[in-house]
Amino acid sequence: MDAAAGADSVKVVTVGFCWLHPAETGDLSLPSYHSEHAAGMDVQAAVAGEMVIAQGEIALVPTGFAVAIPPGYEIQVRPRSGLALNHGLTLINSPGTIDSDYRGEVKIALINLGRAPFVVKRGDRIAQLVLSPVIRAHLQLVGKLAVTARADGGFGHTGV
Repeated sequence: MDAAAGADSVKVVTVGFCWLHPAETGDLSLPSYHSEHAAGMDVQAAVAGEMVIAQGEIALVPTGFAVAIPPGYEIQVRPRSGLALNHGLTLINSPGTIDSDYRGEVKIALINLGRAPFVVKRGDRIAQLVLSPVIRAHLQLVGKLAVTARADGGFGHTGV
């Protein structure tokens, strides 16, 4: 679990990766970055054949792998913008979080908000994984919060 600075000053952190059923995953690829400065690694569906997600349906899509994330980090699961824009396919809990102590199969919780059923095929890139540092909060009980100009304004209070 070493960390080193990459050639372009991007911190590189080692994350353990394990295929859960190696004999069944030879046609799948490791999650990978698809451009030089991409923040997210595309992850493939490890479905057997095809999975149809009807309009409004939620589906848990297997990836066939587990990860060992170093303490102090999480992996965020995020939608792929093209699937969201072109098909209405997104994550039901976006962004999802994979904690550093989780060792089960990574699964992607998709929802079809589109106008037609969506077919997920084996090997389709269905989400992105982003490794992120974790900062934990220390909550301090106070009798009163500091006053700000915004105060309790929210949910569109600044206009469109």
